[in-house]
Amino acid sequence: MKNNYQIVIVGAGTGGIMTAAQLLRKDKNLEIAIIDPSEKHVYQPAWTLVGGGAFNYNKTIRPTSSVIPKGVTWIKDKVVALNPDNNSLTTENGGVISYQYLVLAPGLVYDLDGIEGLRENLDKNGVCSNYTDPNYTWELIKNFKGGNAVFTQPTTPIKCGGAPQKIAYLAADYFRKNKVKNTEVVFATPGSVIFGVKEFAKTLMQVIFKYGIHFKPHYAPVKIDGEKKLVYFKSVAPEENQCVINEGNVLNEEFHGESEIVMPYDILHLAPPQMAPDFIRNSTLVNAQKWLDVDILSLQHLKYKNVFGLGDVAALPTAKTGAAIRKQAPVVVDNLLSMIKDNKLGHATYEGYSSCPLVTGYGKMVLAEFKYDNVRDSDPFLSKFVDTTKENWSMWILKKYGLPYLYWNKMMKGKM
Repeated sequence: MKNNYQIVIVGAGTGGIMTAAQLLRKDKNLEIAIIDPSEKHVYQPAWTLVGGGAFNYNKTIRPTSSVIPKGVTWIKDKVVALNPDNNSLTTENGGVISYQYLVLAPGLVYDLDGIEGLRENLDKNGVCSNYTDPNYTWELIKNFKGGNAVFTQPTTPIKCGGAPQKIAYLAADYFRKNKVKNTEVVFATPGSVIFGVKEFAKTLMQVIFKYGIHFKPHYAPVKIDGEKKLVYFKSVAPEENQCVINEGNVLNEEFHGESEIVMPYDILHLAPPQMAPDFIRNSTLVNAQKWLDVDILSLQHLKYKNVFGLGDVAALPTAKTGAAIRKQAPVVVDNLLSMIKDNKLGHATYEGYSSCPLVTGYGKMVLAEFKYDNVRDSDPFLSKFVDTTKENWSMWILKKYGLPYLYWNKMMKGKM
């Protein structure tokens, strides 16, 4: 096997494939290798809908071989170490591979030991996650007979930060439509607000009131007891513990001291804690929080000028979404090509754009688009026809049909 390439891309997810495809559209003579061990490429944004019984799981997965751009070498191996001082990396089976330029887009991994009891109980004992097995989420929702349906998320950054609340809205809508009695839906978050961009937060608070969801800010999950069906939270702002919406006494919460809360559950859905892969965390390429340390505008590494990063692994102060990658990939491509040609950065900059298609029920969605500093950044063309801060049926159609089509046929082919 050849062990030296002009450009090596780590990761055959959204970021890696888009970058490779766009590079080749600009210059078909580039020599590119993609390193990724996975045989499957997953369109994970649809897993919210799978968890709500509104999308076919099998349609979210395609063979990795089908998305690798023609002309790119796919090295089906796992990166175990990076050595940017020598312009090389080490793979599990193939040994050392060297490069002139490196693009890191390996995504993130789940830290199943980040919450006590999560590893032992995930995907059983009523503990589900659309991040790992959305089919099990749907199994629990459609068979729910009442009780506490608790939805939560960790204190770590997560991909698609809105996903834990989207499934709460779908579940609440399903329970209402199917007249499931004695049901309490809880959304507990370590955050202080439902959403960081106020224009969208206003609508989401209306959704919470409409469904009668118990909104619990400052609740950080710390432990799961699957046998007793209890979830333990730590209040990350004890003095604000009483700041809750739609409160009642039906949840049977117990407050232990000023910061521990114990809540019984019948369904517990959560996003697992998330972090960068070990080979990134253990390298000289990370910041203090162990995320890939790139310039937030150019996406070039702050220390190694022939290294770029994008996607979930990058230390960027915006939401980790596929929509963000759609705006990041062209910046990496332009700046990388400029480095190859002139040994200096081009003029392309990433302004932090991300998007969260917030499903608020069956047939309803709010399209939250924003950039750095939580500034609303809604598409001007789309905004001529629809108010994306409100719930819309047309946005649901975009989520269910439009975005998957664009992903497989445009984004994966480097056409957008």
